[in-house]
Amino acid sequence: MSKARALVVAETPSPGDKQAQRLLRLYHFYRLSVGITLVLLMTSNLDNGLLAFANDDLLRSGSWLYLVLNILLVVFLENTRRPAQLFSLALVDVLLLCGLFYAAGGVASGIGNLLIVSVAIGNTLLRGRTGLSIAAVGALGIVGLSFLLSYSHPASPNDYLQVGTLGALCFAAALLVQGLTRRLEVSEHLAEQRASEVVGLEALNALILQRMRTGILVLDEQRRVLLANHSALTFLGHKALDGQLIDDFSPMLAERLQLWLNNPTLRPQNLKIAGNGLELQPGFIALNQSPNHQILVFLEDLAQVAQQAQQLKLAALGRLTAGIAHEIRNPLGAISHAAQLLRESEELKGADRRLTQIIQDHSQRMNRVIENVLQLSRRQQTVPQRLDLKPWLERFVAETREGTTEGQHIHLRIGSGDFNTLMDPIQLTQVLDNLLRNAWRHSALNHDAAQVWLELFVDADTQLPMLEVVDNGPGVAPDQQVHLFEPFFTTSSQGTGLGLYLSRELCESNQARLDFKPRQGGCFRITFAHGRKQS
Repeated sequence: MSKARALVVAETPSPGDKQAQRLLRLYHFYRLSVGITLVLLMTSNLDNGLLAFANDDLLRSGSWLYLVLNILLVVFLENTRRPAQLFSLALVDVLLLCGLFYAAGGVASGIGNLLIVSVAIGNTLLRGRTGLSIAAVGALGIVGLSFLLSYSHPASPNDYLQVGTLGALCFAAALLVQGLTRRLEVSEHLAEQRASEVVGLEALNALILQRMRTGILVLDEQRRVLLANHSALTFLGHKALDGQLIDDFSPMLAERLQLWLNNPTLRPQNLKIAGNGLELQPGFIALNQSPNHQILVFLEDLAQVAQQAQQLKLAALGRLTAGIAHEIRNPLGAISHAAQLLRESEELKGADRRLTQIIQDHSQRMNRVIENVLQLSRRQQTVPQRLDLKPWLERFVAETREGTTEGQHIHLRIGSGDFNTLMDPIQLTQVLDNLLRNAWRHSALNHDAAQVWLELFVDADTQLPMLEVVDNGPGVAPDQQVHLFEPFFTTSSQGTGLGLYLSRELCESNQARLDFKPRQGGCFRITFAHGRKQS
């Protein structure tokens, strides 16, 4: 994958290469234009009398040669990038112009100016000493050929000044163009770097936006969805919303948007989604800098907000309970002990014995509540271990069967696959003990013998190990399923309502997930993390 990507990058021309190709095409066009112009001048005799010292036959032949050679060079070196070929191209051009400079009679012909232009364009394609060598060839050609012409055609004194000026201009043009080219390259590199950073930031922003737990919608002026992140699609129960009107897929959200537009100071009412039962808190922000008057919509899951608030409350409750547990448990223990002694009295009547049993039962229940709440404040640090769930679960089931009663049965089903995970075995034991007690209790409501099945398998899509605790009880009502993992929610008069909450907390601290799956009876599924070692 990386090699293929590197090959694609290598074959894709960079902005610097594209600029060099444009300059090379400009150079080809300039030489062809010069060659065509010279040929037209010579064939139409427009230069008659203008070039006093010109060799007409040599100039005519040289013009045709210059045009034909440049046509061939354009054909065979149209998009060359090799420095040697570029140097040869510039060198041939300068030498041919020097020949035309001699045939046209020297400085008076004006071909020396064409030489300067060719040197300047050649230095846009060449760098450093290579470009200066082209300028040196052009300057030496102008000076040398001017002295050669002076022997056959005595020139005026001003010609030598012009010759020296043209030679100096060759070097000046080369140095100036190279300096400007270096600055242009630095600017292009900086612009390319900035563009790459902008692309990277856009990708990062898109990734952050998609991974946000808050639902995000961007609407245009017609309330059409321009962008929707993953959380928004999940909340609203759609796979894609791009280009759709919010009036079509969520009239209630459109109604709250209209109320907000009428009075932005009002807090929008909560939004309840019929499909999944979620309750959302919408929020709206007008993007004033946007030319299309776009609106940003935030969708907060109130269940997550409530869960965070509950965690804060329970943490405070745990600290409070830890502080007063000694003061509560001592008199609670005295009450329970006194009720037990009173129940053993022979003078106590049957109805009074029943009352003492109620006192003892509720004292034990209060003690369990205190114990469960204390776990919130004194929970031990998670120590994940590399765990093979198959042998570990077999040992757990064997040990559990030794402590079951006649009316409690546990069955184990293990599929095929890799069941390695990272998990604290002590905390996993706590979770399964709690789930088994709940499953047996619900199964006993419908059957004389309570049956529980433990099913271990590997999910086909995620390849994650999963464990399901299944019972054949009456199941859980749909309106109660959303509250199963809330603290202090229980369907039993003897329950504390903290078991499932603590079980989910223990799973999440081990990077696992505990969920309830609606089916015949009850089913709690633990989705474990991969057991690969961190590198």
